[in-house]
Amino acid sequence: MMKFFAFSKIKRILAALALIALVMALVMAAYLIWGRPYQLNWGATYEEVKQDMPGDQLDPHPEFFATRAITISGTPQEIWPWLLQMGYGRAGYYGYDILENLGSPQGIRSADRILQEFQQFKVGDGVPISSVAHMVFYAIEPNRYIIWSGTDHQGSFIWALYPVDESHTRLVSRIRWSFHWTQPRLLALDLFTEFTDYLAVREILHGVKGRVENQMEAMAKQNTEFVVYVMAALIYIVTLFLLLIRPLTWNKWLTGLAGGVTWLVTWYAPVSIWVGVGLELLVLWRICIPQDFFTKSKLWKTG
Repeated sequence: MMKFFAFSKIKRILAALALIALVMALVMAAYLIWGRPYQLNWGATYEEVKQDMPGDQLDPHPEFFATRAITISGTPQEIWPWLLQMGYGRAGYYGYDILENLGSPQGIRSADRILQEFQQFKVGDGVPISSVAHMVFYAIEPNRYIIWSGTDHQGSFIWALYPVDESHTRLVSRIRWSFHWTQPRLLALDLFTEFTDYLAVREILHGVKGRVENQMEAMAKQNTEFVVYVMAALIYIVTLFLLLIRPLTWNKWLTGLAGGVTWLVTWYAPVSIWVGVGLELLVLWRICIPQDFFTKSKLWKTG
């Protein structure tokens, strides 16, 4: 009898793991087919994606290649100082300050003015990305582009300015990066970049635009968006965990899939953040309702 129950338990765990793997595979397939191409080229035109840019030679065949862009009502001369002073412990990143500036000696809020003490950098100077990560200025061409690179000159982050007319400029961000498959510690950071870099860079572009155009986004709005994004990821993780610990039903499997779709839509779809909020509430409702609300039919019988 004991062996029978042990076998049933192992059978259930293996079945749950298989269903979790299936949900994750479906969600990842959707990300690779739809979400990733969209997020890698957010805001950029076809010509901007295809054009050569300074720093491309630092990683000719990157595994992560992203070109994003935004139009700003301002000249390159007006935009340039905001780019040069970016960095942790400097002006910040004008993005999700609640995370990016946490612990910064300059305070939690990114600068809302030009800081003259951070306007005299030269090639080779360090760029603090966070309290534990650093890059360097690989190239600085005033009013044209800035290139950040790793201390070993591997990979490149470029911020380039392209005038559209006398009063409008395209700010283009390009990242070329390859994963560190043989270095698990760095690979974790690579994967974090793969999935979250888009949210950060998009907000940085909006942050620069808002400062140049004197229409800064309220920090409360930024914090709300940040919480919504975090909640989408947590809800997805929770739905997968519940597949492991709760009796398996079609309702639970579909809820796990819905958690993945909610994460994808909230993070990567070109829709209002409030659509994500609505989806999150719907999935939370499905998580919290009684297990037999829709059906008592299990995916299999344990005997």
